[in-house]
Amino acid sequence: MNKDYLVKALAYDDKVRIYAMRSTDMVKEAARRHKTWRTVTAALGRAITAGTMMGAMLKGDEKLTIKIEGSGPASPIIIDATAAGTARGYVSNSFVDPERHSSGKLNVAGAVGTEGNLSVVKDLGMRDHFTGSVPLVSGELGEDFTYYFATSEQTPSSVGLGVVIGSEDVVEGAGGFILQIMPGATDEILDEVEARLQTLPPVSTMIKRGDTPEQIVEQLTGGSYRILETQDTRFECTCSKERISTALHSIDENELKAMIHEDEGAETTCHFCNEQYLFSKEELEDILFARQEK
Repeated sequence: MNKDYLVKALAYDDKVRIYAMRSTDMVKEAARRHKTWRTVTAALGRAITAGTMMGAMLKGDEKLTIKIEGSGPASPIIIDATAAGTARGYVSNSFVDPERHSSGKLNVAGAVGTEGNLSVVKDLGMRDHFTGSVPLVSGELGEDFTYYFATSEQTPSSVGLGVVIGSEDVVEGAGGFILQIMPGATDEILDEVEARLQTLPPVSTMIKRGDTPEQIVEQLTGGSYRILETQDTRFECTCSKERISTALHSIDENELKAMIHEDEGAETTCHFCNEQYLFSKEELEDILFARQEK
Protein backbone atom coordinates (compact mmCIF):
# COMPACT_ATOMS: atom_id res chain seq x y z
CA MET A 1 0.00 0.00 0.00
CA ASN A 2 1.29 3.47 -0.86
CA LYS A 3 2.10 5.65 2.11
CA ASP A 4 3.22 9.20 2.64
CA TYR A 5 6.94 9.89 2.70
CA LEU A 6 9.53 12.32 1.47
CA VAL A 7 13.00 11.99 0.03
CA LYS A 8 15.98 14.31 0.35
CA ALA A 9 18.36 14.24 -2.59
CA LEU A 10 21.40 15.97 -4.07
CA ALA A 11 22.09 16.40 -7.79
CA TYR A 12 24.21 18.34 -10.25
CA ASP A 13 27.54 17.75 -8.47
CA ASP A 14 25.80 18.25 -5.11
CA LYS A 15 25.00 21.85 -6.03
CA VAL A 16 21.24 21.28 -6.12
CA ARG A 17 19.20 20.05 -3.15
CA ILE A 18 15.78 18.51 -3.70
CA TYR A 19 12.95 17.51 -1.38
CA ALA A 20 10.06 15.58 -2.93
CA MET A 21 7.09 13.98 -1.21
CA ARG A 22 3.81 12.18 -1.38
CA SER A 23 1.31 13.77 1.04
CA THR A 24 -1.96 12.14 0.00
CA ASP A 25 -2.86 10.65 3.37
CA MET A 26 -1.87 13.79 5.28
CA VAL A 27 -4.10 15.95 3.10
CA LYS A 28 -6.97 13.45 3.32
CA GLU A 29 -6.71 13.49 7.11
CA ALA A 30 -6.62 17.31 7.25
CA ALA A 31 -9.65 17.51 4.93
CA ARG A 32 -11.54 14.91 6.99
CA ARG A 33 -10.86 16.65 10.28
CA HIS A 34 -11.76 20.13 9.07
CA LYS A 35 -14.54 19.05 6.67
CA THR A 36 -13.10 21.33 4.01
CA TRP A 37 -14.71 22.05 0.67
CA ARG A 38 -12.64 21.14 -2.37
CA THR A 39 -10.82 24.44 -3.02
CA VAL A 40 -9.94 24.85 0.65
CA THR A 41 -8.77 21.23 0.67
CA ALA A 42 -6.38 22.12 -2.15
CA ALA A 43 -5.14 25.25 -0.36
CA LEU A 44 -4.66 23.52 2.99
CA GLY A 45 -3.10 20.51 1.28
CA ARG A 46 -0.57 22.59 -0.62
CA ALA A 47 0.36 24.44 2.58
CA ILE A 48 0.75 21.22 4.60
CA THR A 49 2.87 19.69 1.84
CA ALA A 50 5.20 22.69 1.72
CA GLY A 51 5.33 22.89 5.52
CA THR A 52 6.26 19.22 5.89
CA MET A 53 9.15 19.55 3.44
CA MET A 54 10.32 22.73 5.17
CA GLY A 55 10.16 20.93 8.52
CA ALA A 56 12.38 18.21 7.05
CA MET A 57 15.06 20.87 6.58
CA LEU A 58 15.29 21.24 10.36
CA LYS A 59 17.08 19.02 12.88
CA GLY A 60 16.30 17.29 16.16
CA ASP A 61 13.47 18.92 18.09
CA GLU A 62 13.35 22.00 15.87
CA LYS A 63 9.96 23.04 14.50
CA LEU A 64 8.33 25.82 12.52
CA THR A 65 5.03 27.60 12.07
CA ILE A 66 3.80 28.95 8.73
CA LYS A 67 1.16 31.68 8.61
CA ILE A 68 -0.51 32.48 5.30
CA GLU A 69 -2.50 35.64 5.94
CA GLY A 70 -4.17 36.51 2.67
CA SER A 71 -7.11 38.66 1.66
CA GLY A 72 -9.24 35.63 0.70
CA PRO A 73 -12.09 34.12 2.74
CA ALA A 74 -10.18 30.97 3.77
CA SER A 75 -7.24 32.88 5.28
CA PRO A 76 -5.39 32.76 7.51
CA ILE A 77 -3.99 29.27 7.07
CA ILE A 78 -1.70 28.06 9.86
CA ILE A 79 0.71 25.10 9.57
CA ASP A 80 2.95 23.60 12.26
CA ALA A 81 5.70 21.19 11.14
CA THR A 82 8.57 19.36 12.80
CA ALA A 83 11.92 17.89 11.81
CA ALA A 84 10.39 14.45 12.48
CA GLY A 85 8.13 14.59 9.42
CA THR A 86 4.91 15.49 11.23
CA ALA A 87 2.66 18.43 10.44
CA ARG A 88 -0.73 19.79 11.37
CA GLY A 89 -2.75 22.73 10.09
CA TYR A 90 -6.03 24.56 9.89
CA VAL A 91 -7.87 27.22 7.89
CA SER A 92 -10.11 29.97 9.18
CA ASN A 93 -13.01 29.03 6.91
CA SER A 94 -13.42 25.48 5.59
CA PHE A 95 -16.52 26.26 3.55
CA VAL A 96 -15.21 28.30 0.64
CA ASP A 97 -15.34 27.33 -3.04
CA PRO A 98 -14.62 30.22 -5.43
CA GLU A 99 -15.53 29.88 -9.09
CA ARG A 100 -12.98 27.79 -10.96
CA HIS A 101 -10.50 29.18 -13.46
CA SER A 102 -11.54 29.07 -17.13
CA SER A 103 -9.20 26.08 -17.49
CA GLY A 104 -11.28 24.16 -14.95
CA LYS A 105 -8.57 24.27 -12.28
CA LEU A 106 -9.51 25.04 -8.70
CA ASN A 107 -9.16 28.71 -7.83
CA VAL A 108 -6.85 28.40 -4.81
CA ALA A 109 -5.85 32.07 -5.02
CA GLY A 110 -9.53 32.98 -4.75
CA ALA A 111 -9.69 31.18 -1.41
CA VAL A 112 -6.30 32.32 -0.07
CA GLY A 113 -6.26 35.84 -1.49
CA THR A 114 -3.69 37.57 -3.67
CA GLU A 115 -2.76 40.24 -1.14
CA GLY A 116 -1.27 39.64 2.29
CA ASN A 117 1.76 37.93 3.75
CA LEU A 118 3.42 34.55 4.13
CA SER A 119 5.51 34.28 7.29
CA VAL A 120 7.62 31.49 8.78
CA VAL A 121 8.67 31.30 12.42
CA LYS A 122 11.37 28.72 13.18
CA ASP A 123 11.87 27.45 16.72
CA LEU A 124 15.49 26.29 16.64
CA GLY A 125 15.73 25.69 20.37
CA MET A 126 17.35 29.04 21.05
CA ARG A 127 16.01 32.00 22.97
CA ASP A 128 15.18 33.99 19.85
CA HIS A 129 13.15 32.49 17.02
CA PHE A 130 13.98 33.05 13.36
CA THR A 131 11.15 34.88 11.60
CA GLY A 132 10.85 35.60 7.89
CA SER A 133 7.93 37.28 6.13
CA VAL A 134 7.20 38.14 2.49
CA PRO A 135 4.20 39.51 0.60
CA LEU A 136 2.03 37.02 -1.25
CA VAL A 137 2.78 37.10 -4.97
CA SER A 138 0.00 34.89 -6.37
CA GLY A 139 -2.01 33.16 -3.64
CA GLU A 140 -1.57 29.83 -5.46
CA LEU A 141 1.13 29.04 -2.83
CA GLY A 142 3.79 27.33 -4.96
CA GLU A 143 4.97 30.69 -6.30
CA ASP A 144 4.58 32.23 -2.85
CA PHE A 145 6.88 29.71 -1.18
CA THR A 146 9.33 30.08 -4.05
CA TYR A 147 9.40 33.83 -3.42
CA TYR A 148 9.78 33.27 0.34
CA PHE A 149 12.93 31.17 -0.10
CA ALA A 150 14.50 33.57 -2.59
CA THR A 151 13.70 36.71 -0.59
CA SER A 152 13.71 35.73 3.08
CA GLU A 153 16.31 32.95 3.07
CA GLN A 154 18.31 34.12 0.03
CA THR A 155 18.12 30.64 -1.49
CA PRO A 156 17.12 30.44 -5.17
CA SER A 157 14.39 27.80 -5.20
CA SER A 158 11.51 26.33 -7.12
CA VAL A 159 8.49 24.98 -5.22
CA GLY A 160 5.89 22.77 -6.89
CA LEU A 161 2.73 21.75 -5.01
CA GLY A 162 -0.29 19.76 -6.13
CA VAL A 163 -3.53 18.34 -4.73
CA VAL A 164 -5.83 16.30 -6.97
CA ILE A 165 -9.51 16.36 -5.99
CA GLY A 166 -11.77 13.67 -7.46
CA SER A 167 -15.34 13.90 -8.72
CA GLU A 168 -16.72 13.21 -5.24
CA ASP A 169 -14.54 16.00 -3.80
CA VAL A 170 -12.27 13.35 -2.29
CA VAL A 171 -8.50 13.74 -2.25
CA GLU A 172 -7.09 11.39 -4.89
CA GLY A 173 -3.47 12.46 -4.50
CA ALA A 174 -1.17 15.14 -3.14
CA GLY A 175 2.53 15.91 -3.20
CA GLY A 176 5.19 18.33 -4.22
CA PHE A 177 8.84 19.27 -4.39
CA ILE A 178 11.28 21.96 -3.31
CA LEU A 179 14.39 22.38 -5.46
CA GLN A 180 17.13 24.66 -4.13
CA ILE A 181 20.33 25.97 -5.71
CA MET A 182 23.32 25.67 -3.40
CA PRO A 183 26.35 28.01 -3.30
CA GLY A 184 28.90 27.29 -6.02
CA ALA A 185 26.44 26.21 -8.69
CA THR A 186 27.77 27.07 -12.15
CA ASP A 187 25.90 28.91 -14.89
CA GLU A 188 25.71 25.62 -16.80
CA ILE A 189 23.93 23.98 -13.86
CA LEU A 190 21.53 26.91 -13.55
CA ASP A 191 20.73 26.74 -17.26
CA GLU A 192 20.07 22.99 -17.14
CA VAL A 193 17.87 23.25 -14.05
CA GLU A 194 15.89 26.06 -15.61
CA ALA A 195 15.41 24.08 -18.81
CA ARG A 196 14.15 21.06 -16.86
CA LEU A 197 11.74 23.16 -14.80
CA GLN A 198 10.29 24.67 -17.98
CA THR A 199 9.50 21.24 -19.44
CA LEU A 200 8.39 19.65 -16.16
CA PRO A 201 4.74 18.53 -16.08
CA PRO A 202 2.51 20.17 -13.44
CA VAL A 203 2.78 18.47 -10.05
CA SER A 204 -0.90 17.51 -10.28
CA THR A 205 -0.17 15.65 -13.54
CA MET A 206 2.69 13.70 -11.93
CA ILE A 207 0.46 12.87 -8.95
CA LYS A 208 -2.40 11.71 -11.18
CA ARG A 209 -0.19 9.20 -12.95
CA GLY A 210 1.15 7.93 -9.63
CA ASP A 211 4.72 9.22 -9.77
CA THR A 212 6.69 8.49 -6.60
CA PRO A 213 8.86 11.11 -4.87
CA GLU A 214 11.90 9.40 -6.43
CA GLN A 215 10.35 9.70 -9.90
CA ILE A 216 9.69 13.39 -9.30
CA VAL A 217 13.38 13.84 -8.39
CA GLU A 218 14.36 11.90 -11.50
CA GLN A 219 12.36 14.27 -13.72
CA LEU A 220 13.95 17.26 -12.02
CA THR A 221 17.45 15.94 -12.60
CA GLY A 222 17.37 13.73 -15.67
CA GLY A 223 18.18 10.71 -13.50
CA SER A 224 21.54 11.75 -12.09
CA TYR A 225 21.01 12.16 -8.35
CA ARG A 226 21.60 10.50 -5.00
CA ILE A 227 19.07 10.01 -2.23
CA LEU A 228 20.35 11.19 1.14
CA GLU A 229 17.39 10.15 3.25
CA THR A 230 13.85 8.79 3.08
CA GLN A 231 11.49 9.94 5.82
CA ASP A 232 7.95 8.86 6.70
CA THR A 233 5.50 11.72 7.11
CA ARG A 234 2.09 12.04 8.76
CA PHE A 235 -0.56 14.47 9.97
CA GLU A 236 -0.13 14.59 13.73
CA CYS A 237 -1.42 16.97 16.38
CA THR A 238 0.18 17.53 19.77
CA CYS A 239 -3.05 18.35 21.59
CA SER A 240 -4.35 16.18 24.44
CA LYS A 241 -6.80 16.42 27.32
CA GLU A 242 -3.84 16.80 29.67
CA ARG A 243 -2.59 19.85 27.76
CA ILE A 244 -6.05 21.42 27.79
CA SER A 245 -6.29 20.70 31.52
CA THR A 246 -2.99 22.49 32.06
CA ALA A 247 -4.38 25.49 30.20
CA LEU A 248 -7.52 25.46 32.36
CA HIS A 249 -5.31 25.61 35.44
CA SER A 250 -4.05 28.99 34.28
CA ILE A 251 -7.27 30.79 33.31
CA ASP A 252 -8.96 33.41 35.46
CA GLU A 253 -10.50 31.85 38.57
CA ASN A 254 -13.83 33.65 38.09
CA GLU A 255 -14.00 32.28 34.54
CA LEU A 256 -13.40 28.78 35.85
CA LYS A 257 -16.16 29.23 38.49
CA ALA A 258 -18.56 30.40 35.77
CA MET A 259 -17.85 27.20 33.80
CA ILE A 260 -18.68 25.17 36.92
CA HIS A 261 -21.80 26.96 38.16
CA GLU A 262 -23.31 28.35 34.96
CA ASP A 263 -22.19 25.94 32.25
CA GLU A 264 -21.77 22.88 34.51
CA GLY A 265 -18.83 21.77 32.40
CA ALA A 266 -16.65 22.87 29.50
CA GLU A 267 -16.10 21.87 25.91
CA THR A 268 -13.06 22.93 23.90
CA THR A 269 -11.96 22.18 20.36
CA CYS A 270 -8.38 22.10 19.05
CA HIS A 271 -7.95 24.49 16.12
CA PHE A 272 -5.36 22.27 14.45
CA CYS A 273 -7.12 18.91 14.42
CA ASN A 274 -10.75 19.71 15.36
CA GLU A 275 -10.63 17.20 18.22
CA GLN A 276 -13.16 17.98 20.96
CA TYR A 277 -12.41 17.67 24.66
CA LEU A 278 -15.11 17.60 27.31
CA PHE A 279 -14.62 18.47 30.99
CA SER A 280 -17.36 17.58 33.45
CA LYS A 281 -18.41 19.84 36.31
CA GLU A 282 -16.57 17.51 38.68
CA GLU A 283 -13.34 17.69 36.68
CA LEU A 284 -13.48 21.48 36.69
CA GLU A 285 -14.10 21.47 40.45
CA ASP A 286 -10.98 19.33 40.89
CA ILE A 287 -8.98 21.86 38.85
CA LEU A 288 -10.37 24.74 40.93
CA PHE A 289 -9.59 22.88 44.18
CA ALA A 290 -6.03 22.16 43.04
CA ARG A 291 -5.53 25.86 42.26
CA GLN A 292 -6.84 26.97 45.63
CA GLU A 293 -4.60 24.48 47.39
CA LYS A 294 -1.48 26.12 45.95
